[in-house]
Amino acid sequence: MLLPRIQSSCGAARSPRTRLRNVAVAASAAMLVLGPMAATASADPAPAPAPSLPPQLVAAVQRDLKISPQEYLRRADAAQQVGTFATTAQRQYPQSFGGAWLDRSGKGVIALAPGEGHDAARKAATTAGYQVKEVAKSETELRGEQNAFQQWLTGQPKSVSQSVQGAVIDTVDNVLAVRVNKSGLPMPGFIDPSKVFVAAVPAGPEQGAVHDVDKKVAGVANQAPIAAGDAYASTAGNTQLICSSGFNGVDGRGQVVNITAGHCDPNIPAAGTAGAPDMYEVLPGNALGAKLGVFQKSVLGAEDYSIVSINPDARNRFSNNLVRVPGRAPVVITGVADPVVGAPVCKSGTRSGFSCGTVSAVDQEVQVGDHNLEHSFAANICALPGDSGGPIISGTRAIGVSSASSVADYPICEIPNLIGAVTGNAPQLFAQPVRAILNDNPGLRLRTN
Repeated sequence: MLLPRIQSSCGAARSPRTRLRNVAVAASAAMLVLGPMAATASADPAPAPAPSLPPQLVAAVQRDLKISPQEYLRRADAAQQVGTFATTAQRQYPQSFGGAWLDRSGKGVIALAPGEGHDAARKAATTAGYQVKEVAKSETELRGEQNAFQQWLTGQPKSVSQSVQGAVIDTVDNVLAVRVNKSGLPMPGFIDPSKVFVAAVPAGPEQGAVHDVDKKVAGVANQAPIAAGDAYASTAGNTQLICSSGFNGVDGRGQVVNITAGHCDPNIPAAGTAGAPDMYEVLPGNALGAKLGVFQKSVLGAEDYSIVSINPDARNRFSNNLVRVPGRAPVVITGVADPVVGAPVCKSGTRSGFSCGTVSAVDQEVQVGDHNLEHSFAANICALPGDSGGPIISGTRAIGVSSASSVADYPICEIPNLIGAVTGNAPQLFAQPVRAILNDNPGLRLRTN
């Protein structure tokens, strides 16, 4: 996993630290292929209104995406339009639909393979204003290959299975790509050798400790709103982790909650019990402040998320739909988005603030430490220890929660960003889709406009 900052020098914290230092992961093969994608809307959508975005987000959009904030919002809307079309096309034309994305020229692309429904799908795509790319395989065929690869992998010796870090459908190149941590591994015949990529697994650095203060005084003194992207500490015994708060919401019982990363819970089996870990505010000077809530549910395996139940005396502080760099002006969340290859996205985190990129892979499985994160998406975004659990947005919509990073060993983002610019191997952030969390928890909803 990525990126909590481990906050203990005690022996009890050594096992979590060891686990966390070995789980920040590198980009999947398809991400290395696609690289940065500055995609635009597909069919001449109307210009976006003047955005109400905070200066820090505007600066990140201009720095990382090299576009205006208006264009950022326009592309985010365009990606959702493409995603909606793709959902319908896949359902109606499963034998010919080959995928959808936003390309570098700023157009929505619909891939079509030979098969039943091809001509009807082509007419529907062109009528909607999208480009059509003819490909060899439908998305259904590619998913079949992905399943076949996973079945093949289960029958391999550990020397092979433990060296494969993930397989993902490379939508743009219409192939299955595989990421490994060493060369020379055997592969099934349907895997193109040129789509097997070797990438090392970096480790995450340890950070300094949080210091206890008088929690009662801190709780009374600070009643400022807590937004997604602000720091919090999670504690269990002598173990303390620092993560970034995720999206604020309300569960099915009307309880105020915060949605963050599962691996930010230092005692996952205890979530929802009397011994569940607590969430604390982090004050200036890296001091441990007021108790804010308790981990109600934590999932770490195929998914990576936690739902923190907020204490009654702190609920007003979480009753907002804001995302920000800690202490700065926020952006207001207006809805929920789905990941689409080429969509512009930005993350906020307590360690590295806002950084932006584009979605480079969706619905992928990637090995993260001792578990496989399934149906995740990835973007060419730098994230560092402490950014775990923080929000990822597309336009002003919630799209994901930060889960794992390819560059957790670096002290600042400027270094991996420079390396990526030279080598083409951009930083990658793996994310838990928000929509999946909502689907897993009936009645759970985000605070939006």
